[in-house]
Amino acid sequence: MMQPVIRKNHMDIAWHEYTDENGADIPVTQASLTEKASIIGRVGIMFLSCGTGAWRVRSSMNTLAEIMGITCTADIGLMSIEYTCFDGEEGFTQSFCLTNTGVNTSKLNRLEHFIREFEIDGKDMSGEELHTLLDDIERIHGLYSPIALGFAAALACCGFTFLLGGGFIEMFCAFVGAGFGNFLRCKLTKHHFTLFLCIVSSVSLACLVYAGFLKIGEMLFGISVQHEAGYICAMLFIIPGFPFITSGIDLAKLDMRSGTERLMYALIVVLVATMAAWIMALLLHLQPVDFIKMSMPVGMWIVLHLIASFCGVFGFSVMFNSPVRLAATAAMIGAVANTLRLELVDLSAIPPAAAAFIGALTAGILASLIKNKVGYPRISLTVPSIVIMVPGLYLYRGFYNLGIMSLSVAASWFAAAILIIAALPLGLIFARILTDKTFRYCT
Repeated sequence: MMQPVIRKNHMDIAWHEYTDENGADIPVTQASLTEKASIIGRVGIMFLSCGTGAWRVRSSMNTLAEIMGITCTADIGLMSIEYTCFDGEEGFTQSFCLTNTGVNTSKLNRLEHFIREFEIDGKDMSGEELHTLLDDIERIHGLYSPIALGFAAALACCGFTFLLGGGFIEMFCAFVGAGFGNFLRCKLTKHHFTLFLCIVSSVSLACLVYAGFLKIGEMLFGISVQHEAGYICAMLFIIPGFPFITSGIDLAKLDMRSGTERLMYALIVVLVATMAAWIMALLLHLQPVDFIKMSMPVGMWIVLHLIASFCGVFGFSVMFNSPVRLAATAAMIGAVANTLRLELVDLSAIPPAAAAFIGALTAGILASLIKNKVGYPRISLTVPSIVIMVPGLYLYRGFYNLGIMSLSVAASWFAAAILIIAALPLGLIFARILTDKTFRYCT
């Protein structure tokens, strides 16, 4: 029996059909409005597919429109763009939609270079040549295999575990669980399975692997059952830090549609992930107990926090498809900013939300100071460097306690998480206001 053909819900766009006939030698600045608009719209939807916010997408579309001598106005969401181009006599309106959303900082970097070079070389190229160049940019999907991304998630969650108070056993089990979980998620995503299935499957596998390795340790080495506290850390690779942060930035620029859609997407991911982890905890008889306390000198804590933060941010940055050099740069920023945040809480008794604001502000300022030297977009440095500050543990414990009807405890965890989540984009926003005059004004 033949398998039924699954038809695409979003039709492919034949970009080269928008080019003018016999216009191969005509610069795009002299092309028709339709051809100019096709370049602008395609670049905009490619930027959107990288996970960047509406302000950055609109800024790039505006840059192209100005060079081509037309006017562009765009309404941008999480997955779609509706835009209109004017040339003084005619108008051309189009609507584009993505099939899925994600984060790809390597592709974002290539598009940034395309925008910077357009005024020098691109304006003299034909529409056909520009679409061919964009084909080349779009053809490079991911820099890493699912196995490499599994190891990246393992490294990130291992560092996350230590920063949350876990010891070697919790770190090892989280390393293995997160590695298997993200490997499965990448394989399912590669085959275009739906978002909810990817989340539930990967989180369930991560929790199952963590519990399995812990059980083996109990039977062979007599490991204490209290080490089950780290099972939450094995699923933290699923936390949607990029949409959380970019939603705050979009709301700050009054891009209400994009900001609210990104926030809703992030909340959906958190809801599905925490529900899946809660059900797995019930099936495997796991409880989110406190980590076993460790004691060591303050200097050693600081050094280990720096190392764990570097590893965590590096892993998350690789998961965002960053090249190694970009991931290492973001990791250095994150190591400084996150260690500062942790020491402010531990040594100065500053509330966690205030410390998160200071940490994000520091990451934003550091990224602004070095972005020109490393040649990467600011957002590809700032967001990965503070994703490790997103309180995934707080969100899960809030949902777990909600599930067992401990409403006052759940409210306490959720309140703490909301304050920190609000503080993180605020820190980046004020860093951007202080260091970027184009972001400072409402234009």
